[in-house]
Formats: sequence, structure tokens, C-alpha cells
Amino acid sequence: MNNVEFLPLNRADMAERGWDFCDFVFVSADAYIDHPSFAAALISRVLEAAGYRVGIIPQPDWKNPASYTVLGRPRLGFLVGAGNMDSMVANYTAAKKPRSDDAYSPGGKAGSRPDRATLKYVEGIRAAWKDAPVIIGGIEASLRRFAHYDYWSDTVRRSILLDSKADILVYGMGEKPILEIAGRLAAGEKIADIRDVRGSCVRFHGESPAKDAVAAGFVRIPDYTAVKGADPASLRAYAEHFMLQKHNADPESAQILVELNDGDRWVIQNPPAFPLKTPELDRIYELPFTRRVHPQYAGSARREPMVAGPLARDVPIPGEPAHGGSDRGIPALTETSFSLVSSRGCFGGCSFCAITFHQGRAVSSRSAESLCREAAALAKLPDFKGYIHDVGGPTANFFGPGCKKQEWGAFCPRRECLFPEPCPELRPDHGPYLKALATLRDMQAPGKRAPDTLFKKVFIRSGIRFDFLEMDKGHGQEFLETLCKYHVSGQLKVAPEHVSVPVLAAMGKCGADVYEQFRQDYAGVNRRLGLKQYLIPYFISGHPGSRLEDAVELALYMKKSHFVPDQVQDFYPTPGTLATVMYRTGLDPRTMEPIYVPRGEREKKLQRALLQFNHPENRRLVAEALREAGREDLIGRL
Repeated sequence: MNNVEFLPLNRADMAERGWDFCDFVFVSADAYIDHPSFAAALISRVLEAAGYRVGIIPQPDWKNPASYTVLGRPRLGFLVGAGNMDSMVANYTAAKKPRSDDAYSPGGKAGSRPDRATLKYVEGIRAAWKDAPVIIGGIEASLRRFAHYDYWSDTVRRSILLDSKADILVYGMGEKPILEIAGRLAAGEKIADIRDVRGSCVRFHGESPAKDAVAAGFVRIPDYTAVKGADPASLRAYAEHFMLQKHNADPESAQILVELNDGDRWVIQNPPAFPLKTPELDRIYELPFTRRVHPQYAGSARREPMVAGPLARDVPIPGEPAHGGSDRGIPALTETSFSLVSSRGCFGGCSFCAITFHQGRAVSSRSAESLCREAAALAKLPDFKGYIHDVGGPTANFFGPGCKKQEWGAFCPRRECLFPEPCPELRPDHGPYLKALATLRDMQAPGKRAPDTLFKKVFIRSGIRFDFLEMDKGHGQEFLETLCKYHVSGQLKVAPEHVSVPVLAAMGKCGADVYEQFRQDYAGVNRRLGLKQYLIPYFISGHPGSRLEDAVELALYMKKSHFVPDQVQDFYPTPGTLATVMYRTGLDPRTMEPIYVPRGEREKKLQRALLQFNHPENRRLVAEALREAGREDLIGRL
């Protein structure tokens, strides 16, 4: 690992490798972190392993076309990604206020990432290299591939493929699509002729895409002009538009989708790529990465307090400096540098989450042998202190296919796995995950005798789906005891999100009774083990379906359970989620029935204040909320 080179960022880097050109240049809105948790590095290393020359332009000056020329014109094309987060989410809070920090930028400082980064970067590339092929991908492009509600402008925007004028959009996990596109470009095929790659969207200009061979047997979703309005017919059409996408997300059964936009411009979505199988996942995560921030950021001191991304509410690891390691210049690396990605995909089906829209519902996992090889490589890094920070994925205990259908990467297009009731075909089995964790825990330190192990602690910090755990009658209790005994760093985060029946139904989550049972089980196991470890539940304020009386119900539950959160997550309407469609339309797309949506800053503040009723600064708002909800009897009691 110490002999691995960073990918080129400039002509001098290219000269050191003896290159006079790159095959591909990846333009990214994130700083360059050569680690498999970061999309630019992962896709670039996958291409490199296939024999291509790849350079990276991280966070270019989007106002200066010359910043896109530092590596010259690539032989095959530019790849563009807005980073590990949607650029608007990275730049703005749920209240639409500019963020002061950016975990994926040098020193954690905001300002290096433009709004709507994908659009800005493609515009800059076109100004510098008019005819160069451009392929966009990543979370921002993936979730905006068709007409989509844009919370920040409160409008429905066109497909980002049309607005950016890119040649191809890769959606979902991009390794398979990008390798096929690269191979066809390298074989001399023009990018305009590459129209049938799974996991890609292309543009069509003409009378009807039915004349295009790729679109034979297509399904036409509602036109952009039919969904962009705010009248009842447009709102219903938008909900139907989303559900057609959802019902065509299964790689096995999905059909080609087409959407007409202004005039005669169409977006054609090919069926999703099948997820990578275990040997493929093993191979890409074991590619040679430096696992470090590029040396050009060496002077970027991290500003405290700063925690990266979704792990912001984690507690420090015992024996580690705050935020998990030495100063690496980019805060996002501090929580991922010594973590292992064990799985992809999520069949949880939460309405407010876009993971299933991007990664898919079929879960695929890595082998225990591969995880151990990567862990052994991490242990050789000079600043490793004996702690594996995480072994997980979108949901840590979704380790492997949830049913027989998922074994070949497919899933039911019109039925959720866990909601409203668990599917009878679902196989809750924590046995394989338990074996992988045990193998990691038991790894021996080189040159040492047993019981000297390589790691002081192996943590699980990427989230546990407690309802799935409670379903497992074979290994569930064993997993919970193992989790508490070996893999918790003092606090375990879980996400019940709410307790009100209508709100949980809107969220696609299990009932509060399941969480209450898990809470008791967790406390009981820790008592038996003699451990003082706490459960940290996360709740969402202002989600569609939540009225003031629902927020009061949640506040009363918090008071009864003696837990009031320091932070509350406001619902954030982001592209690609069912809940965002609810927010836009006031309809539940699953039934087309009306659903209540909290709107306006006043109501959002009242619901959030109820969830933090014991904060002195919220006293006035709590009283106001209780009066409005008809619960004056609780004033002074909460």
C-alpha cells in the first residue's frame, strides 16, 4: 500500500508516469481522497485496473475554463461527478441556509463546491473542449435523471442530462456501466452510438424514441410539461411519474423508460445494471488505494468541531483523538479511513431515503476473507491505532441477500420487504455477518502468540435495523449479545424516527412497539453483561404525515423514556425519495390518497421545538404548539 501512487492531478504528475495523455479525466466536486469510500477514487481505480489512464481534477475553479485543461484533452472522455453528496445538500441546510462547513473539502471549509456542481462542470468542460465526450454520474446525476422536484427553487426541474447537455448519464452504482462504455469508446465506437448500456440514460432528439432501436418496448412516463405544474392534475401526474420509476427499478423486470421534455427532446433510461456479486465487490475494494488525502492538501488543518457526513452524531472512539485519527486535512476521511464497506444495497424501504433509488434494494456483501485482507492492509498504515471504526454499509446488519430473488440481484418491483408487514420470503439471518465479525475479531497480530489479536476493537457504527434483528429467531439474540459485547463504542445509534402510527406509515417504518421491544432487549443484554452502554434513537421532525398532535405524541414518548435529543433532524426534501414526492404533491404516491404535509417555517419550528421540549430556548414555542394542538393541559408538564 505504501508504494501506491496517487492518480495524476496535473501534467507534472502525468510526466512522472511517462504519460502524454489520459484516457479519462474525472472532474469531481470533492477533494481528492484516494480511498474506496469516495466515488471519484473508486471509479478511477476501477478504470485503471482495466488498463486505462485516468487523471482527476478535484474541485476545479468552475468560473475559469482553463481549470479543465490541466490534464489536457482526454483520449476517450470526461467523467463528471458532484461528489459523495448532492451539491445542494452539501451547500445548504434543510432550512435552505448556506452551510459553513463542507466535510469533503480542505480543512472542512465551505466554498469549494458550486451549487448544481454537475451543471457547472459540464458547462466548463464544454467551454474548454467543445466536442469532448462527457459522461455524468454519481448521486447528484443519479437522483435527477428524470424530471424532479427541486426543493431549493421550489420547482420541478428537467432531467439533469438535458440541462447539462452531457452525452450519457450513468445512474446507480457505476462500475459496470462505465467499464462497458469505456470498452466501447476504446474500440472506436462514437459516444452518440452508445445507447443501450444498462444503468445509463441517453438523450434523443426527434419525433418519437420508438424509432430508436434501443427504445423498442419502452414505457412512457408522464411528460415533463405534465408534471412541472402545481395544479392537482400535474401533482398527480408527478406522483405517477415517480411510481413508474419505482416499479421499473428491479434489474430483472425493469423496462426501458422514456420521458418527453420541451419540444421533441426525450430522456431514455435503460434498465438498471445488476449489482456486483461478492467476488466483484471483493476485487474492487481491494484495488490499490493510498487511502490518504492527496499531499496537495497537507496544509489544510481541520477545524474543530467537525464531523463528516452521516456519522456526525457518533461518539469518539475510545483511545482515539476526536473524530477518529490524525489531522488528514479533509474531515470526511476521519470516519472512513479505518472502516470496511461490507455490503451495498438496502431493502429497508424508508420513504425519506434515496439509497434504494441509487444503490438498489438487492443487498450484496463482501466475503469475510476479503474483509480480513483489507483490514490487515489498514493495520499497516502508520497512523492506525488498533481500531476498525466500522464494518457495515447502508444498513450494517443487512449483510447479504434478503431473499432468494436478491441472490441474483433482483427484487419485487411492487412489494416492499419490510413494510407494511415483513415479506414471508424474507430471510432474517445474522449468521453470516456474525461469522465475518468473529473472523475480524480473531485476526492475530503478526509475530504474536494467541490471544494477542490484531485489533483492539472492531466497531459497528453505520446503523442497525432493529426490526430486522427482532425478526431473526435463529441468530438475533446471539447477534445482539455479540454487538453489545464487542462492537459498541458506548452508544448505539438506531433510527425509530417517530412513534405516531400515521407518521410511521408515511415513512414506511415498523410500529413503535417493535422499537420499544428492542429498547428493552438492548438494556437487558447490557445489564447481563455489566456494561453501561446507551441507545441513541434518531427522530425526524416535520416529515409528511406529521401533524402537531403527532409531534406531541412523540414528545410524550420521549418524556416517558427519559430521552430528549440534543439534535433533531428536520425533514429534508431531496431528489429521489418517496417522501419528497409526498412533500411536493400532498399525495401518498402508493395510494394516491391525500397526505398532510407540514409547510412553512412556523409549523416546522413548532414541531421541532416539541421534540426538544426541555430546552429553555424552546419554552415559548412549545407552549404555542401545545395550545394550537389543543393540549393546554400539558403546558408546564413537558
